[in-house]
Amino acid sequence: MKLVLLWTDILVWSLMIVLFLGSWVISRSPQIKAQWHAIFRSSIAMASSTVLLFYLLFTLLDSVHLRLALPLEGQKSQEVVYGSEMVSLLDLIFEHNIQNTERTYSAPFATVEYTSSIMVDENGMTKQVHLPLKHVSTKDNVLQESLFALGVGLIVSLSLVVLHLWWRERSRFMLAWKEMWQGESDLPWRTAYVTFIVLVMAFTWLYMLSYSYHVLGTDKVGNDVLYQSFKSIRTGVLIGILTTLIMLPVAVILGVSAGLFGGWVDDVIQYIYTTLSSIPGVLLIAAGVLSMQVMMSNHPTWFETTLERSDLRLLFLILILGITSWTGLCRLLRAETLKISQMEFVTAAKAFGVSKLTIIRRHIVPNLMHIILISVVLDFSGLVLAEAVLSYVGVGVDPTMHSWGNMINQARLEMAREPMVWWSLFSAFVFMFILVLAANLFSDRIQTVLDPRNKV
Repeated sequence: MKLVLLWTDILVWSLMIVLFLGSWVISRSPQIKAQWHAIFRSSIAMASSTVLLFYLLFTLLDSVHLRLALPLEGQKSQEVVYGSEMVSLLDLIFEHNIQNTERTYSAPFATVEYTSSIMVDENGMTKQVHLPLKHVSTKDNVLQESLFALGVGLIVSLSLVVLHLWWRERSRFMLAWKEMWQGESDLPWRTAYVTFIVLVMAFTWLYMLSYSYHVLGTDKVGNDVLYQSFKSIRTGVLIGILTTLIMLPVAVILGVSAGLFGGWVDDVIQYIYTTLSSIPGVLLIAAGVLSMQVMMSNHPTWFETTLERSDLRLLFLILILGITSWTGLCRLLRAETLKISQMEFVTAAKAFGVSKLTIIRRHIVPNLMHIILISVVLDFSGLVLAEAVLSYVGVGVDPTMHSWGNMINQARLEMAREPMVWWSLFSAFVFMFILVLAANLFSDRIQTVLDPRNKV
């Protein structure tokens, strides 16, 4: 195997390094640590953060790409030749779903094709029959396999819970277990563990049954919908997180500069974000995406594989969304900076000759962090939904890339069939709904704790 890093993979793992460093900084600051402790004191926040971490895990699994070595028979050369196709760790986990493709549509847990085919029997009679699927179990033991899979998921999840609790409270393990079970712990760990157990059991059930059935059915060309749904997690999470991180520095720098420096700096920044805000967002994004498509079409030699092409298009889409979505936060930070710059501690710092950069670093930005954090989490769910809308209208990610937007776009024609093919739309909706709901619940808790107006 040979490790291959795409542009988005580099950004994802760089983000993980930044998150680990940020966690280390938070652990050394009692004030910031107390704020996050107050956020996670809510059961809803703890459950929603567990769901978000579960989605992040699949994003990381899908962000490690490999090239597999090709088998060379009859050659004595020791040189290893790698294939051009790239696969991720998630692809290796769902390899059986990738290989076991059917001929056409099949419903969830079905053993025959969804649409009938015209066949001629041994008597020469023409009739319509539902052909059997090639890669499903013919035994009707769904209940037995479901109970076994749920049992395996329960054992695995309980083992991980016990291991985490022992690592966290090894000196008082039994007392900590009793406090957690009775709901008397400082943080609602019982809610987090129950959520984790439910998620692991659900995934284990889906995964183990996917060896015997197409749990969420297949699409028009026989590809497994369950694999497509899990594969689309990376696209949604990347657009939500990376777009926010690209937009954030622009909004903070321009918003703080406009509010603190004033004068012609304020006028220029206001003119820029007012002009961008006056252009409809979808038209601006569509123009950027179409220009990027023309550039990529004129330079096909830039890409060795289809995956590299679709990954670069995803990166460009993230950049375009980041460039066009910073105006709202910038306007908010400018107004708040104008208010903070008139307060006594900022006036005193100016009187003592403290530089503007030091004032921004020590006084302005720390008092804007609650607005920044609230906006970041709120924008995340909006950007996940934006990807679905943009892919639906044809200016989103590459059609060859797995995403919930592409699944919904393909399902709109399937909904008009008779009988109706509903499972592709249902799967994309459920996976996207859970992610957006968890992000919104978590952002509500952050807003409740960090917004000073709520404390009054």
